[in-house]
Amino acid sequence: MTGQHVLIIEDDPGISDVLNTILSEEGYRITAISETGDIIKTVLDIEPHLIITDYILAGINGGEYCSQIKRDERTSHIPVIILSGYGRVLESLGHYGADRIVDKPFDNEKLCSIVDELLSIKNL
Repeated sequence: MTGQHVLIIEDDPGISDVLNTILSEEGYRITAISETGDIIKTVLDIEPHLIITDYILAGINGGEYCSQIKRDERTSHIPVIILSGYGRVLESLGHYGADRIVDKPFDNEKLCSIVDELLSIKNL
C-alpha cells in the first residue's frame, strides 16, 4: 500500500508530527493541515486516498468536515478516520459518516492497521 496519500487534519502540532512520522514510516505520502475554509476544495486539490481528522479543531469540528466529505459525491468514497478523546460520546452523538472513530490516545500500531485495512477495502 506504499505511496498512497493520507491527509491529516490536526491542529495539535505534536499529534500531527506523530501521525506524520508513523504513517511516513509505513510508506504513506502525507499532507498535514491544521484547518481549511473549504474542506471539499482542499480534498479535491490534495487528492488523498484517506483522511484522518481530529474531532476537536479550532472553529469547526472534524465531524463536520467528515460529514461534508461524505455528502459530496466527488469525495464520499474517501475513507475518513476521526480521532477523538471523546470517542464514546462521539459515537453516541452520531459518527458523521466516519469509516472509523479512534480514541485518543491511540495505539500507533493499531492506527496503522486501521489505515491499512481501510485502504485495502477501498482498493478491492
